[in-house]
Amino acid sequence: MENGRTFTAHDAAVLEEIIFHRRDVRGNRFLQTAVEDDILDKLLLAAVHAPSVGFSQPWEFVVIRDAAIKQQVREVFDEENSRAKDLFKNKKRELYTSLKLEGITEAPVNLAIFYKPSDEPVLGQTSMKEAGRYSVVCAIQNIWLMARALNIGMGWVSILAPEKIKAILNAPQQNQLIAYLCIGWVDGFLSQPELEALQWERRKEMRSVVYYDRF
Repeated sequence: MENGRTFTAHDAAVLEEIIFHRRDVRGNRFLQTAVEDDILDKLLLAAVHAPSVGFSQPWEFVVIRDAAIKQQVREVFDEENSRAKDLFKNKKRELYTSLKLEGITEAPVNLAIFYKPSDEPVLGQTSMKEAGRYSVVCAIQNIWLMARALNIGMGWVSILAPEKIKAILNAPQQNQLIAYLCIGWVDGFLSQPELEALQWERRKEMRSVVYYDRF
């Protein structure tokens, strides 16, 4: 078996910059400029080259451009978001109410990503069944990093009822919704994550979450 490609320190530095400058983009940043098919293909190609347990590649993608479908998804978000805000108290509730938490109708492209379970045993997944879902999350991260490298914005909408989204998209019963993404060109990227800038939470110091040998 031949050796694969090696990379330079410059390559590593560029990747580090992409990671550090990745952002979750909200609807108030998206432009109405269409996302070209070749750009979308690059994002999907990055996704399907993600690592997957047992080389199972357990992902399926639904590309959504139809405005009527987006509106149906937006209505599910609005319902869930209305319930969610009541879970927060005092200043956090005020801040939550003021946040723009999605870009479903504003983004030119929505992308629903599903985990498709296997009917057969999967190498590496016999003890940890959830590893298949983690593989799909790896694909999502690949999309996010490739999008940022192409200066394309991406937002992950998690305030949704998965079964309602499955019904809207006519997804197979066995499929599980892992992510609903909003994708498009943007008017710019924030210099730091929005929730960090708004002090919703503080960034944890690396040393506070890293242990050696044992907790």
